[in-house]
Amino acid sequence: MNRIAPLLPESNIVLDVDAENKKRLFERIAQLFEQQAQLSRNAVLASLSARERLGSTGLGQGIAIPHGRLKGLKQALGAFLRPHQPIPFDAPDGKPVVQVFALLVPEQATDEHLQLLSELAEMFSERGFREHIAAATDAASVHRLFERWVPEPQ
Repeated sequence: MNRIAPLLPESNIVLDVDAENKKRLFERIAQLFEQQAQLSRNAVLASLSARERLGSTGLGQGIAIPHGRLKGLKQALGAFLRPHQPIPFDAPDGKPVVQVFALLVPEQATDEHLQLLSELAEMFSERGFREHIAAATDAASVHRLFERWVPEPQ
């Protein structure tokens, strides 16, 4: 099993998100974590924005993995959002973002944070995975794709 699926309840998967820019997307992510995990919307927004100021979390190929550390968080949490319209994200390839995985980790989770980011990057580097996610029509289908993904043996 991969490390990502357990962090992503089906309720944290939102397709056709209405967000025309990065700021609105981060607000939508913060709202989602507030509703689903009772986290402070302002704390989530501040964490994601602070990390983004260090450099874009856009990976290229239409993928972004905004992430941040959150004081008081007990375990890592994820959310997947697919914007209704592509969002400019300052990605290295200049392509707008069409798939977003938001990751929150406890403030002290340095090694775990890096391992999760590495696995997400590996996951989204696979063209087939990206294409299946793009074609999925509902949250349950997206959730199954995350559950079934297996990392390459090292």
